[in-house]
Amino acid sequence: MSEIALRAASGAGDHRRLSPARVAGAGLLGAWAALFWWLLASGRDALYLSTRTRWVVPAGAALLSLAALGRLATARTTHPERIGRREAWVMGAVLAPAVLLASLPPATLGQFSAGTRSSFSAAGIVGAGDLASGREITLVDVAAAQTTPEGERALAARAGETVDFIGFVTRYADTPADEILLTRYVVTCCVADATIAQVRVVNVTPGRFRPNDWVEVTGTIYPIGREVIVNASAVEPVDRPERPYLTP
Repeated sequence: MSEIALRAASGAGDHRRLSPARVAGAGLLGAWAALFWWLLASGRDALYLSTRTRWVVPAGAALLSLAALGRLATARTTHPERIGRREAWVMGAVLAPAVLLASLPPATLGQFSAGTRSSFSAAGIVGAGDLASGREITLVDVAAAQTTPEGERALAARAGETVDFIGFVTRYADTPADEILLTRYVVTCCVADATIAQVRVVNVTPGRFRPNDWVEVTGTIYPIGREVIVNASAVEPVDRPERPYLTP
């Protein structure tokens, strides 16, 4: 009896309390989980990731949610951990990118970045045989063909064919009034590795389009070396695509 009473008395004094550090950790994980769910629901993942890597968002949202719930479930302890100044700074630094990402406007890469990006590298993506197959020519095909002599020849063999491209308008100080550079970013993983696909479009109504306007160009393609010209038969404004970046 005395042993049972001793255990009961010991249990009665075992008071568990919420640990501030664990609750804060759960909140931090929850904040990142909420950001990932929001990116997924709003479609903004398309502004940062390619179609190859977009799975990271739902996977991250689910794992972070489970981690937050698990941390919260173990938040009660007999020895609550306090949040020191150093821990607070670390948590703030981890939370800051999530707040920044959520506060940014939904903008894509545009003309400002185009001049600083390299041309698309087609290593292992598109070969001359793909262009010779007779299928529809895409901007990724054009960009890839410009990187190898074989690709240039395969694309040149399709000169005079009708193409239909969607991209945004790029113009520079020396761009003729009746021309535009139709540009599209090619993203393999995320926007950090973005390269450009670009064609020169002639026979455009002067002054109709401004830089960064999204347009659909229909016309005849004429590859000349590493420059590709499209003689436009129609250039029409369009909304920005749901997924503005191309994936090779």
